[in-house]
This record gives sequence, structure tokens and C-alpha cells, in this order.
Amino acid sequence: MKKNRNTSALNGVIIATGVSSVVTQLLTVREFLAQFEGNEFVIAVVLFNWLVLGGTGTLLARLFEKKRSPSYPRLLGWLSLAASAMPVLHILIIRALRDIFFIHGSMAGFYGFFLFSLLTTAPYCLLVGFLLPLGLLAIRARIPSYPGAMVYMADNAGDIAGGALFSFVLVFFLSPMQALLLSGLPLLFCSAYLLRSEKVTVSRLLPAAAATGGVLLAGVLLELPSITPPEGQLVDYHESRYSRITVIKQAGQYTLFSDGRPIAGSANRQQAEETAHYPLSQLKRPDSVMLVSAVSGVIKEVFKHHPENVDYVELDPEISDAMFRYNLLAPRKNVTVINRDARLVLAGSDKKYNAIIVCMPDPDTFQTNRFYTESFFELARGHLTKDGVLAFSMEGFDAYLTETDREKISVVYNTAARVFPHVTILPSEKIFFLCTNRPVNPDIPGLLKEKKVPTEYISGFFYGNVTPERIAYINLLLDRSAPVNTDTRPVLMKLMFDRWFTLFSESRHIFYIVSGLLLLIWLVRIDRGGFVLFSNGAAHMASEIIAIFAFQIFFGYIYFQIGLIVTMFLAGLLPGAWIGNRLKARSRTAIIGLDFFLVALLGAFTFLAYRLGSRMPPVSYLVFGFLVSWACGFQFTAILQRFGDTDRHATGAFSADLVGAAFGALLASVLLIPNIGIAGTAAVLIAVKLLSIIAVGTDHDKTHKT
Repeated sequence: MKKNRNTSALNGVIIATGVSSVVTQLLTVREFLAQFEGNEFVIAVVLFNWLVLGGTGTLLARLFEKKRSPSYPRLLGWLSLAASAMPVLHILIIRALRDIFFIHGSMAGFYGFFLFSLLTTAPYCLLVGFLLPLGLLAIRARIPSYPGAMVYMADNAGDIAGGALFSFVLVFFLSPMQALLLSGLPLLFCSAYLLRSEKVTVSRLLPAAAATGGVLLAGVLLELPSITPPEGQLVDYHESRYSRITVIKQAGQYTLFSDGRPIAGSANRQQAEETAHYPLSQLKRPDSVMLVSAVSGVIKEVFKHHPENVDYVELDPEISDAMFRYNLLAPRKNVTVINRDARLVLAGSDKKYNAIIVCMPDPDTFQTNRFYTESFFELARGHLTKDGVLAFSMEGFDAYLTETDREKISVVYNTAARVFPHVTILPSEKIFFLCTNRPVNPDIPGLLKEKKVPTEYISGFFYGNVTPERIAYINLLLDRSAPVNTDTRPVLMKLMFDRWFTLFSESRHIFYIVSGLLLLIWLVRIDRGGFVLFSNGAAHMASEIIAIFAFQIFFGYIYFQIGLIVTMFLAGLLPGAWIGNRLKARSRTAIIGLDFFLVALLGAFTFLAYRLGSRMPPVSYLVFGFLVSWACGFQFTAILQRFGDTDRHATGAFSADLVGAAFGALLASVLLIPNIGIAGTAAVLIAVKLLSIIAVGTDHDKTHKT
């Protein structure tokens, strides 16, 4: 009975650690996005470092394998107690050191960010990675024959609960520090219960538990001070489902930030005039206008053309509310605010517009890239009147374009030109694109004068900035052979990744070479079972990346549904591992069969995604996620049983799975999808699993049961 009680306490700590670590991981990703104006490349780097550090922490447990000490449960309890408070310190350190490592308000280079994320996440990730195998060793100190798969399942149960808790509760109702408090309390209580069951005295336990609880509460109290900038006044702060929204007041002016990126400010007349009047000057009188997002002051400028109605489409309601609350946009009775993804709005409507004005930032995320693809341009043209205009802008140039920016502009131009007969570029501080069915008149001030539309910036400075020479110069620089940007092959994302290196005079090739060498060294050192588990983790995480990106492409960034996808990619691990453990599925046939099942799943999902696109039901993504995770969980236990469930093999299995997931996330996000698209990425994963099949199929070790 005592053994059962102690085992339950140990498993409780493992489950609670899974809950806390998953919530902390998701909050850490959001924190780096908010601090570094991040995108999917930032997410990939953070996940890579997180998983590699976790795998390294797991390997550290090998120092404790040779001796199954009865003190391991107590050690687990004390370390887990520390782990329940560490997430608060972890997030506070990221916030505090950001402006020490980098100049406040500046961008960070790739290598600087990589090193910063590695160092700031290392203490927590190493500890959490160490706790999982330590939990197995602690249980085996009581029950030597305890299966490693059971610890894997307990960890999965915690991961699933943590993912569901974050996706369905925390992200909607709590701030980051409040979420860490809620997710850390179960680990605190489970750790305290384990220590009490290990006869730790109240006089020792109570101060430690109180200190841990104090750290969790202190995080809540330090929430606002830790995000307040060194200059200006923080007047508004919200953690929406999509980003961190802050409003800073300085010298009487308001600036609205989304994930650290300034998206609107009080003094922004030039951009407002250019955004509104460049396209609307081409129309006699626009009846209906769609604004896809907005810049401050743009609605006031649009209504100088007296439209009958304006649809303002903003995905995040927190942003649209802040825009009106702080007078960054002027409210009008005939302005309809639509808080949905703009592509979904257009796809679900027959409404025609005289102008569709896109105010999105440059395509440095897969979400914004969707508004610079051939599919979007076709969708927009289908909702324009005969003489309608699609307008958007990108970061411009002073006297020259860098090679990366030249490629970017060329790709966008060629993509738009595939859909619209006339694509006109107007180079101001930003480069404006006007896409129409008829030629554009570039004399914007003259057209506005005829329409009696008053302006300040355009009437005074247009002729000096947008000269015929500058227009001819930028058209001369265009590469007419540049590839077309599509939903499923986002060429612009690769260019934006390259641009990150170019801005800081860094070479991306160093990153590729070092990553490749580390991967090669790892693969040379592991055995067949380790390689199969490595491929298992890589396929699992890369499949999740594929599913999320495909969902964004075809349905837009709807956080609740993506939260469901992430949770479903966790949900199948537990039943898969449980079935594998129950069936004792250790034969080569079972492992190879699961690999073929994964190959079939990847092939079928990719084929249907390309074939059906947005007509493929969203539930298909959930089913795909569950089946992939089920197969990976099943295969984990099968491989562990086949190649040995000793302490050393179990520790190596946990590590191989984490490192495989790390490289799967990195390669899929940073290298494969931007370069060869979703189908090409799926093909690479299929090739990896085929190598796994060969590795298992050629294993003739007589000690394995077949």
C-alpha cells in the first residue's frame, strides 16, 4: 500500500510538471513574439532551443543511472518544488534582459536572438528535461520493473491537460503571470505532498512551499511593472488571443503596439493620406470600400471621397477597439467593423467593392503572407467592380534597394501581374502598389484637385517624392523572372528570413552548416532505435507545423481552432502509448507498420489539402493531428520495448524524441516550407520515415523478439 501511495505521489508530480511546462512553453513563445516583433521563425528558434535543452537535461539524468538511490523521490520533490516557481522568474528574466542585451526599441539579429533565447530558457528547460527521467529513476527505486512507457504516458497526460488548459481557458481570461500562478499551483501541491510522503518535516517543507507560493504571487504583482517601457506612459495593456496589445502615451501622442510592433500612432498623416488617396483618386466616387486592417487617420481621409459605406476588417477586436478608443481612427456611422479574417470575409461574401485597401505589414509572417499571394489577389479581384482598385504598400527605399528587397518587390509585382492587367508602383517612403483592370493615372495631386479633396502632405510633397525618374528607376530594378508567391509555396517568407540576416550583415549559411553538423553528429552517435525515435519526434512536430500552416493558409489565423490542433497533436500520444504498452507491440512488423501508417497519413493529408483547399473540413486537421500523435505514441512504446527498457535506453529514448522534435520544428518552419512548400516538406518527412523503415527492417538482432 505504501508503494502504491508513493508511486501515485511520484506520478502526480510528473503529470503536474507536464501541465506547468506546456503552459510555460506556450507563454514563453508568446513572450518572445511580444518582445521581438516575432514571427514563425522566432517561434521555430524558441521551440528548437526549448526541445534541444530539454533533451540535454534528459541526458544529464544518465549521471544518476548507475545507482538507484532511495533518495531520488525526495530529490524529485525538491527540484519539482523549484520548478513550480521557476516559470515566473523565467519570464521576468526575459523581460528584464531584453533591453540589456539589445538597444531598446531595436531589432535583434538572428544570432543575437538565438543566443539570447538559448541562455534565458536554459535554466528552466534543463531542469524540466531532467525531471522526466529522474521521475522514472525515482519510481524504479521503489519498483525496479516499472515500465518507462508508464512515465511517458504520465508526462503526456500532463502535456495534454496543459495544452487544453492554455488553449481553452488561460489565453482567454488570464494574463501571463496569472496563468503561471494557476498552472504552477498543482505542481507546488504535488511536490509538497511527495515530500511529506518522503518524511520531510513540516518545519523544512513549510518555508520552502511558502517561498514558492510567494514567487508565484509576486509574478502577478510584477506583471505591469515588468512590461512598462523605460520611456512613455503605459495607458493600456491587453493580452488578446492573437497578440499583446499595449498603448503608450508620450508627449501627448498615443502609439498602439501589437507584439512590440508599432501599428498606429497619433501623428501619421503622411501614411494615412497616401494609403487612402492613392487608390481612391482613381475613382470618380467610391460607393463601397474595404479596409483590411488600418493605419491611424485613414478613415477620415477615406471619407473625403464620400463613400456610402466602409467595411473595416480587423482580425483582433482588441486592436479595433483601441484604435477608436484612443482616436487613432475616427468613428463613423456608416463604418462597419468586422472582426474576422479578411480572406474569410471575402470568401464568404458576394459583395463588390470599388476599392480594397490592404494596410497589413510586410509579409514577414505566414499570416500576413496570405495577403500577398496569387490566391488572395484573385480573391480580391473577384470582389472588385469593373474599375475597382486593390491597393497595398510595402517598406520602401531612399535611394536604392538592397538585393533582398529588390527580390521581395519583384516577387510581389510578378504575383500581382499574374492576376491584374495593370500593376502600378508608386515609390514614396513606402512602395505603393495599385492593381487595376485599366491604366492608372500617376498624377495623384491633379486628380485630387479635380475632385476637390483637400490634403496636406500629398499636395505639398508628392511631386518631389514620387517623380517619374523614381518610378522608372524602380521599374527598371524589377526582376521579371522572379517566382510567384503562392499560398502553398510562400516564397516571400524565405526572402524575409534572408532579409533578417542581411540587415545585420550575417550569413544564414553559418546557421545551416552548424545545424547540419550538429544533426550529423547526433545521428552518428545514436543506434537504430534512437534513429527511429528521432524520426518519430521529427515527424510528429513537423506534421504539427504543416497542419498549422495549412490551416492558416486556407482558413486564416483563428486562434481557437489552432489551439485545438495543438491539443489534438498531444491528445493521441497517451492512448497510443497505452495501447502499445498493453499489446507489448515490440516486433519489427508493428514498428514498420506504424511508419507506413505515418507515411500514408502525411501523403493523404497533403493531397487533400492541395486538392480541396478551404473546402476540406476543419475537423480533418483535428483527426490528422490525433492520428499522427496516436501513431507516434504507439511507436514510442514499441521501440522502447524492442530495443530495451533499461534506465539508459529509456533516458536515451526521451532525449531522442525531444531532439527529433526540435529539428523537425526548425527544419519545417525555417528551411523546408519557405523553400519547397508544404508538399515538398511532406515529401522530405516521408523520406525520413522510409529511412526509419529501412533501419528497423535491417535490424536482425537475435535478442529482439520478432
